Amino acid sequence: MITFWFAVLVLAWVLYFVLEGFDFGVGMLSPVLGRDEHERGAAIRTVGPFWDGNEVWLVAAVGVTFAAFPAWYAALMSALYLPMVAILLLLAVRGVALEFRGKHDSPSWRRRADLLLAGSSTGIVLLWGAVLGILVDGLALRADGEVTGTGLGRSLGPLATPAAGLGALAALLAAVLLGATFLALRTTGPVRRRARDLARHTGTVGAVTLLLIGIGTGSRLTLAAAAVVFAAGLLARRTREAMSFTAVALAVAATVVTVFTTHGDVVLRSTLDPAWSLTRTSAAAGPEALRLITIAGVLILPGVLVYQAWSYWVFRRRVASERVAS
Repeated sequence: MITFWFAVLVLAWVLYFVLEGFDFGVGMLSPVLGRDEHERGAAIRTVGPFWDGNEVWLVAAVGVTFAAFPAWYAALMSALYLPMVAILLLLAVRGVALEFRGKHDSPSWRRRADLLLAGSSTGIVLLWGAVLGILVDGLALRADGEVTGTGLGRSLGPLATPAAGLGALAALLAAVLLGATFLALRTTGPVRRRARDLARHTGTVGAVTLLLIGIGTGSRLTLAAAAVVFAAGLLARRTREAMSFTAVALAVAATVVTVFTTHGDVVLRSTLDPAWSLTRTSAAAGPEALRLITIAGVLILPGVLVYQAWSYWVFRRRVASERVAS
């Protein structure tokens, strides 16, 4: 049961970071790739039917962590309380920007909404990347499962580590690539061309950066990510947009899986003493609680997957970014 729910948890986080990853990427890139209000609107309309449904996986991921691994949830949320609050506030800003963008027929109103969308999306990406970096590096856990420190330093200190900075940089690169390849796949006209060019250039620059990091750290994952990023840029150059987006999505999924499994059975490493680290078994809920949530999961999760797949099929056609005569 513990292994099953850990797999469900990782799946929920993978779906969240992949699906919301291109949402965030589109939000960041819409003011850059859209040269006027019409083009920016076309870019945003590509995620209009999906973004709120994609956020369901954040609720699912956090809910599964809370229900199936309460000790892990408690340690993470108590240590990273302020970053998590900042993420939630930025998610609220992003939602307001998306929902209210079309509520007023004014170019300046929509421009401000676009800038809020881009700023909030960028902030969310950087914070989530830092959190994933912290998960790999670990926290200062004591033997009782509590994180050392007090005040702002306890919650903000982990964000100042090299692992958090590297995670933020990698997340920014991934979101830009996901957003660019998604827009190249889902639009026509000038936005499609610019997105394809951006994916090509980002793939090249990102591959070189990851290659240097991989050589310096000896990380095979980083070297593999460099190869995938370069392949995605090459596919974008050859207008194989579906394959380019798929390559980036698979790379993001593989990276998230690696983050959660890099220490084997340990889900949260203690930087003070490895013996104090949280494992799947020590962080898991009791057998009765796991059996209870299994019933709910079997009934709910398949329906969510089917509905979301159906919505993507219904809204599968490209959005025109060029002006069409009427």
